[in-house]
Amino acid sequence: MAQMARRLWVRATLIGALGIFAAILAAVAEKYIPWDMPGSIGADAVDSILSIIASSMLAVTTFSLSIMVSAYGSATNNVTPRATKLLIEDRLTQTVLSTFIGSFLFGIVGLIVLRTGAYGERGRVVLFIVTIAVIALVVISLLRWIDHLTRLGRVGETTDRVEEATREALEGRLRQPYLGGVPLRNADAQDPPASFGVTTDTIGYIQHVDMPALARFAEEYDKDLYVNAVPGTFVYPHTPLAWIADGEIENADAAVERVRAAFTVGDERSFDQDPRFGLAVMSEIGSRALSPATNDPGTAIDVIGRNTRLLSLWSASKRDDSDYEPDYPRVHVPPLNSDDLFEDAFMLMARDGAGLIEVQLRIQKTLAALALMGDDGFKAAALKQAGLAFDRAQAALNMDMDKERLSKLARRHSKKA
Repeated sequence: MAQMARRLWVRATLIGALGIFAAILAAVAEKYIPWDMPGSIGADAVDSILSIIASSMLAVTTFSLSIMVSAYGSATNNVTPRATKLLIEDRLTQTVLSTFIGSFLFGIVGLIVLRTGAYGERGRVVLFIVTIAVIALVVISLLRWIDHLTRLGRVGETTDRVEEATREALEGRLRQPYLGGVPLRNADAQDPPASFGVTTDTIGYIQHVDMPALARFAEEYDKDLYVNAVPGTFVYPHTPLAWIADGEIENADAAVERVRAAFTVGDERSFDQDPRFGLAVMSEIGSRALSPATNDPGTAIDVIGRNTRLLSLWSASKRDDSDYEPDYPRVHVPPLNSDDLFEDAFMLMARDGAGLIEVQLRIQKTLAALALMGDDGFKAAALKQAGLAFDRAQAALNMDMDKERLSKLARRHSKKA
């Protein structure tokens, strides 16, 4: 439902229907106005204004759509195709375009009803008032749209959106560690006390796990559930989504379908419950900037700083979760692994920027700073990526002076860690 609400056509349809409703309401409202309206509005005056709205909004909508498509192409080529989804779901863009479409429909329907003679004297006054309100709404939307177009599709703006989406996913996971369930430890994950596993029959990525639905199932059937496929997991037929623990189940086929329905599988990964995807997309942006065609180490360094901010959020959660109380105590979920987070955030840039001393220096400084945060696992993951980046740099750097400079920095930070 949430993904459906983010689609442009949904918002455009709703606001378009509102425009049609507003045009028809002026004709209907006349019957319910018991007093005479002050002044009178000629049909020709309203006709002219509605004609201007209808013709101009059609042109503005067409132009805006072409600009939007160009911005998506620019983001795909200069940033990463994975970030384009965030631009498509941009609320301001959808609201402005929907306003233009709604205004266009209001003008067209208003003209049709006006020329059929359905508006009386008071109806034309009501229509005129609504038209002035629509014009004010269009002017405000145009001003917001002009300001928005100066940034839409730019590398910095798109990177901001990816960082914000990743931050929201991380903060959501901080509010509900293990998606609100009980932590599934390694021993249980490798050998869960399960009677049978619930598998999928499709190929794709887990986009969302409906934890309340799994919790209701566990309570109704009095069975613990062990989740295997968390958001971001690539699944295929016979991949276990979850295990149902302990003993037999009546009407097993229906139970399996209920558990399977709690897992949303799509062709692409989603940012919502998958912080790793956000970090991977950030890393892709930095990697694209380091390609010979782009040759923009500054953007890669900027991405390293952004990933540092994001991982610093996660480091705070790794210090102590002894007071954690699960919302769904009968659903067991594997935790996010620090090694995976660091690999998603830094591996691509460490590989593609291995021969650039400025990138390698920033990576070493960043990972050394992160190694001072969080628990032992978090520190070990940071040091592991620092070591891998250092080895890649030693193999790729051409100048002995750069190698020595990087070695000194790595030794100094290793002593601090």
